Amino acid sequence: MIRRIALVLVFLFIAILGMAAMQPDTFSVTRSVAIKAPPEKILGLLADFRQWQSWSPWERLDPGMQRVHSGAPSGKGALYAWTGNDDVGAGKMEITEFTPPSKVVIKLDFIKPFEASNITDFTLAPKDGQTQVTWTMSGPMPFISKVMSVFMSMDRIIGRDFEKGLANLKAEAEK
Repeated sequence: MIRRIALVLVFLFIAILGMAAMQPDTFSVTRSVAIKAPPEKILGLLADFRQWQSWSPWERLDPGMQRVHSGAPSGKGALYAWTGNDDVGAGKMEITEFTPPSKVVIKLDFIKPFEASNITDFTLAPKDGQTQVTWTMSGPMPFISKVMSVFMSMDRIIGRDFEKGLANLKAEAEK
C-alpha cells in the first residue's frame, strides 16, 4: 500500500514537472478600458509616479508603504521604489519610454517577495470620442513560475489587479 502511494506521488510529481516544462518561456497579461478623458489627462496619471496613489490597485494594500521618488519628476527617467508589507513587497520602476500622447513603457523590477524583471506598457488610442487605454505586462517565465502556472494562471492573478487599476484610473481621469 505504501509503495503504491509512493508511486502515485512520484508519478504526480513527474507529471507536474512535465506540464511545467511545456509552459511558454514568457508571459504577457493585457487588459483595456475606454475612458472619457483626453489622452493628455490620462498620461499625467500614468507618467508621474506620484499620481499612482490615486489609482494603482497596489497602493491601497499597505497604508504604511514607504515610497521613494527620484529621477525626472515625470516621463522618461522617472523612478519609483517601494517597500511594504507582504501584499506589496518591494521593488522599483523606471519609465524608459514616454511618447505623448500614446505610450508609457516602464521597467518593473520586483525584489520581494520574489525577484523578477518585467516590462509594463500603457498605450492610449482615441476611439469613438474616448481614449482606449491598454495595460500590458510581459516578462520571462523561469521554471519555478512555470511550475506555479500549472496551478494558477498568471493572466488571472495579474489580470484582476489590472482590471481594478484600470477601473480606478477611469474614475480618476473622468473626474
